[in-house]
Amino acid sequence: MKSANLTPCPLFIGGEWIRPSGYGSPVYNPSTGDVIAECPVGGAAEVDAAVEAAAAAFPAWRDTPVVERARLLFRYRHLVEEDFDRLCASVSREHGKTLVESRGSIYRGIENIEYACGTPSHLFGDTLENIARNVDCESVLQPLGVCVGITPFNFPAMVPLWMYPLAIACGNTFVLKPSEKVPLTSLILVELLEKAGLPKGVLNVVHGGRECVDALLAHPKVRAVSFVGSSPVAKHIYDTATRNGKRVQANGGAKNYVVVMPDADPARSVEALATAAFGCAGERCMAGSTAIAVGSAAERILPQLVDAARSIKVGRTDTPMSQPDMGPLITGAHRDRVAGLVASGEKEGATVACDGRGVSVPDAPNGFYLGATIVDGVRESMNIAREEVFGPVLNVMRMDDLDQAIDAANRSSYGNGASIFTSSGPAAREFKHRVKAGMVGINVGVPATMAMFPFTGWDASFYGDLHIQGREAVQFYTQQKVVTTRWFGGTVDDVWKK
Repeated sequence: MKSANLTPCPLFIGGEWIRPSGYGSPVYNPSTGDVIAECPVGGAAEVDAAVEAAAAAFPAWRDTPVVERARLLFRYRHLVEEDFDRLCASVSREHGKTLVESRGSIYRGIENIEYACGTPSHLFGDTLENIARNVDCESVLQPLGVCVGITPFNFPAMVPLWMYPLAIACGNTFVLKPSEKVPLTSLILVELLEKAGLPKGVLNVVHGGRECVDALLAHPKVRAVSFVGSSPVAKHIYDTATRNGKRVQANGGAKNYVVVMPDADPARSVEALATAAFGCAGERCMAGSTAIAVGSAAERILPQLVDAARSIKVGRTDTPMSQPDMGPLITGAHRDRVAGLVASGEKEGATVACDGRGVSVPDAPNGFYLGATIVDGVRESMNIAREEVFGPVLNVMRMDDLDQAIDAANRSSYGNGASIFTSSGPAAREFKHRVKAGMVGINVGVPATMAMFPFTGWDASFYGDLHIQGREAVQFYTQQKVVTTRWFGGTVDDVWKK
């Protein structure tokens, strides 16, 4: 059902807000099922206009002193904090996060703005005097040109802020393509950057689906592409963009394992597992989606875990007066897909120890809800064990020892995150050393990195070489130039005589 007043969803090209007419894909309020906006479905023409605007703005922005670029981002950070509540409400309305989750995600985004404010230090080069007789050598980092960010639905504010603040701080210009499911929050962020004084054309926004994405990947003036989304799309982005000569960092999906040892603290393990599996309704690539209970750990934690899952209050997140513990999924189709994976697990012999498929929200009967669900007795061969569920579902596997648990985690095609809960230093060290994952937690359920560290997915969780965030992102958004210098002529005294 359409809302009476649809929120505008314009493009932003060359410093101008453009409201196209014609067909748009629906943007839902997942809490109610209502259509709250229509996202334009752009293609090659819109992409070309945005890239050309970014390319035209690049020379002047590249030559803007890095300290001035950083000062603009300091102003931007202040404006984002001033409008913090509006941004949180927007994320909760168009995505379905609780306000607590929205606040946390935007704080993480602000950390990336703060990191970008330090770009004058990040762009230091190296020098070596007298590398040969009367020869000096120096390296400098220079921007690439037009960069692109293609972002997912699950973090409408945080993931765009992973990308464009640092890219523009390094002297690049940028084209952002937010998810067509959640385009509204990113427009607020762009509006605030415009208010901070960003020159026209430095940041542009286009909307659309695959046609829009493929046009960005093929455009000859695009130098680099950053992406976060599912692994199949990440691979397509990587293959297509690199074939067209572009740098790519493409973050894909995950199947993150949380190993619980018999000596783990039960209460703390249960609390962390529940947060890792059911936080953000499981719609995050760092969700702890599979618990491996080693030995007697299952009997020690599973009853408490089921109680914790059953106590999670599910409800609408678009009303600040009464906030639940967990909100809806992004669309009805996605909710049905997640429920279908739970059903497939049952069919293949697993036991649903806590079933969230029958959850009811009386004041929002058309919302896209699924309660916290625990599936016990999962085996590696099951579909639910292999696929990224991306919902509030925790698989529980049972294994005899740590070796079996590590081997099971390492057989996954993904490699985003892995955690262990234990009181044993040797067990934690063995896990940290051997597990195949880019981000590892020791008694930490969601080992997502902060802005100063790279977001280091491995294998099918990442396609590329230089990761998002931290020093690797600075390297991604710049190219190194090495200058070797030798001067001929008279003595220094001759300079003054002439």
